[in-house]
Amino acid sequence: MPSRFGGAVSQDWEPVVLHKSKPKSQDLRDPKAVNQALRSGAAVQTIKKFDAGSNKKAAAGPVIYARKLDEAEEPAALDRVPTDVRQAIQKARLEKKMSQAELAKQINEQLKVVQEYENGKAVPNQAVLAKMERVLGVKLRGKK
Repeated sequence: MPSRFGGAVSQDWEPVVLHKSKPKSQDLRDPKAVNQALRSGAAVQTIKKFDAGSNKKAAAGPVIYARKLDEAEEPAALDRVPTDVRQAIQKARLEKKMSQAELAKQINEQLKVVQEYENGKAVPNQAVLAKMERVLGVKLRGKK
């Protein structure tokens, strides 16, 4: 149908308002209904929900108590990069006239990883050692 504004067709929209239905007075989840039931003397069952309303997450597994941790044996220290491997990495890198950053870039690792291996602070990872062996051309794993 033509419009009075130059022939364009327009649509008249009527607003639609949605209303929430009011809870029934018998619904005991409604605090007003609970209060009314308490005032009238009706029996109301209450359940205490522990940690309700807090932002805590439930423990995934069994709760570990501090006493059990104290009585447990100390975990064994993790092995670090041996001195001979550290020195082999440094020597091979310097012979190839590479910086630690260049080596890290070639093995696709962060500079921090190479620094930790050369300082002996890293826990040896066979995949990283294999990459270093390939780039540096030296044997770092297994028997020499």
